[in-house]
Amino acid sequence: MRTVPGPTDRVVVVGAGLAGLSAALRLRGAGREVTVVERGPDPGGRAGRVERQGYALDTGPSVLTAPGLVRDALACVGETLEDRLELLPLETTYRAQYTDGSTIDVHADPAAFAAEAEAVCGPGAGAEVTRYLAHLRELDALQWDVFIDRNLDSPLDLLGPALPKLVRMGGFGRLAPHVDRYFTDERLRRLFSFQALYAGVSPFRAIAAYAVIAELDIGKGVWHPVGGIHAVPAALAAAAADAGVVFRYDTAVTSLDLRGGRAHGVRLADGELLPADAVVVTADQAELLVPLRRRRKPTWSPSCVAIHVGVRDEMAGQAHHTITFGAAWEQVFEELTVTGRPMSDPSLLVSMPSRTDRTLAPEGGQVLSIVAPTPNLDLAPGIDWPALAPRYRDEVLQTMEKRGWTGLTGAIEVEEMITPADWAAQGMAAGTPFALAHTFAQTGPFRPSTYPRGGPENVVLAGSSVQPGVGVPMVLVSGRLAAQRITG
Repeated sequence: MRTVPGPTDRVVVVGAGLAGLSAALRLRGAGREVTVVERGPDPGGRAGRVERQGYALDTGPSVLTAPGLVRDALACVGETLEDRLELLPLETTYRAQYTDGSTIDVHADPAAFAAEAEAVCGPGAGAEVTRYLAHLRELDALQWDVFIDRNLDSPLDLLGPALPKLVRMGGFGRLAPHVDRYFTDERLRRLFSFQALYAGVSPFRAIAAYAVIAELDIGKGVWHPVGGIHAVPAALAAAAADAGVVFRYDTAVTSLDLRGGRAHGVRLADGELLPADAVVVTADQAELLVPLRRRRKPTWSPSCVAIHVGVRDEMAGQAHHTITFGAAWEQVFEELTVTGRPMSDPSLLVSMPSRTDRTLAPEGGQVLSIVAPTPNLDLAPGIDWPALAPRYRDEVLQTMEKRGWTGLTGAIEVEEMITPADWAAQGMAAGTPFALAHTFAQTGPFRPSTYPRGGPENVVLAGSSVQPGVGVPMVLVSGRLAAQRITG
């Protein structure tokens, strides 16, 4: 593994999102003097929060998996997860809802999930689920240490017994046919392949190795942090501050002070130069600060419209997380990733965390986050989101009403809507919060490195657009990998 040469006693981390916080905790635990510079008013980055009229709305990720990564980051400064966070395991990971009126509750208990599949999808479905869950565990054990949780400087780093085994397991085929071989019921096929969109690709184009994403949520389970997902970065930042990390909020970094192939500090918007021996950059468009050479035009993930609402209604009978599938399937992925059109028959991720955590909404109310995938601005530059947004919002809410959230529209008291244009205004490339797509050419050693060649010798990168990739677990890992480039 290549590491930063020379002194690294003083480190500046640009960005207080999950990646930056993960890096800061590890660097501080290794004895570095760490300053985190964040242009926003508080920590969290994409994991934001809005509070109005007693409703607390998470405006970023809604699903928390792999809490051990949070535990590991806190342990770097001698903290325990239990002292900083209360995590509640969800007995039902997702409820999958289909247009034929059927639903499948994905239970955290594998036997209960298999029984549910058998009851809904017919004889043999339970055995298929059990077999596939075992396959996912094997994929995860094979890939995590070799392909995910390590710094990769070259494709040659992957040489070893794991690579041919992954080939034999079909990991370099296409995900959708890979899943289809295990299931006969179309509903289960969708349930185990929609996660490809988390990686920014269609399941009909994603490599089968990305089946492992389903192991993180369906296989290993989902947790809810009391106080919402934003409680995670808040806890990490508080632990870091108590350990001596300095935070400077409402402070933008405009450039690096580059001399002699090194960054000697970061230049702030007010002109101040903050000196540093090493810098961690977590900005989505790192090339605005770091001179990077891209070998090809990047492919960005689809974006989304996120509608976060506080409603004065119990929304009785709804689950914490629901995947509500439209009738169309392959067609909507073509629209999102090829033709650049909003989904004609949308599949939506609906989260209602107040079902589990009553601290998030007043009595008699609920908070909901509705995520509708859309094309990114690079693929669909002609979509005028400021003009389209009101109509699109109404269409999404009408779809929700038709699919069982009756009375939702009339019960809304608080609302926050974010479109691809808004993501772009926040500095996210191509107007997507999901960063670089995990195409084969942007996966593993082919994804931008945490330590790009040709850049300043003491600047490393972390976040969604570098190794290992997109999602809460992956950006926490990226922070660790970036810190390892500095500490060795």
